[in-house]
Amino acid sequence: MSAAVPLAELTTLRVGGPAVVAACASTESLVATVRALDAAGIPVLLIAGGSNLLISDTGFPGVVVRIATTGVELGDDFLIAEAGANWDAVVATSVAAGRGGLECLSGIPGSAGATPVQNVGAYGVEVASLLRRVRLLDRATGEIRWVEPAELGFGYRTSVLKHSDAAVVLAVEFALRPDGSSAPLGYRELAAALGAQEGESRPAAPVREEVLRLRASKGMVLDAADHDTWSAGSFFTNPIVPQARVAQVRAAIAAHVGADVAVPTWPVPGGVKFSAGWLIERAGFAKGYPGAQAPARLSTKHTLALTNRGSATAAELAQLARDVRQGVAERFLIHLEPEPVTVGVTL
Repeated sequence: MSAAVPLAELTTLRVGGPAVVAACASTESLVATVRALDAAGIPVLLIAGGSNLLISDTGFPGVVVRIATTGVELGDDFLIAEAGANWDAVVATSVAAGRGGLECLSGIPGSAGATPVQNVGAYGVEVASLLRRVRLLDRATGEIRWVEPAELGFGYRTSVLKHSDAAVVLAVEFALRPDGSSAPLGYRELAAALGAQEGESRPAAPVREEVLRLRASKGMVLDAADHDTWSAGSFFTNPIVPQARVAQVRAAIAAHVGADVAVPTWPVPGGVKFSAGWLIERAGFAKGYPGAQAPARLSTKHTLALTNRGSATAAELAQLARDVRQGVAERFLIHLEPEPVTVGVTL
């Protein structure tokens, strides 16, 4: 274990106070460390890529276990990645080997182990649709076992693993397409850029290249020189409004934006999904809000990302999140839910 280090060094938002860190480069050391800390009653915070965390400026009053396992096993129609493996490197490995399926999830920062926790998704593909099984350490019993997707309670950007300390992800197995074709293209912008129709497939390699291009244009590919990427990605999930409230929300939007304005929505079971980015911008929070001098502000490329311009604190980012959420609620009667996991921070 190290002396206390600033957790800002371990997160893509680059905020977070000090904590003692134990780095685990093997699954065996990861399991042994978590078991020992649990037996001693010491609080544990698990960090791998640190891409979905907002950690308090006061740090963490326990031990941060840094998951640094990196192993990847590739088969004809499957890939097994250890929890700490860099996610985009995992995708790149599968595409370079002529396998398809993961390419639409290119460029997403973080680790392989985090992908099932929040059911990571992008460009019409979610991890839940690709997952074969997840290897978990049950912290209550000490048991290690492979778990089927049906046990993980997947939903939109969530699973039973999110906001829970019950288990540690050790490895993840994904189904691949051995012919090298992409997952069916379910996102209109991506399909159009590739000259395809929605639902068609294309070779995985050019799909990956286009996904990376689209993500980079929105500040969603990590670049140390670009403060628009000092973020946790999309900070709010697209809100799902129950059918019984849709008319009320649409009336509020019409009152503030205009009755003839097209509102980006998608039908989902039991309701309608609205675009969080569209709502944020129409509520008065433009790209770069609140201005060039603010240390914490919305990305200049993408209103869904809250960014650290180099000197922001967790408290400043949290206040910006509260301001945006309150503004959207007041104008459109919609409560935005944050996507990142918060540690010692209340939104």
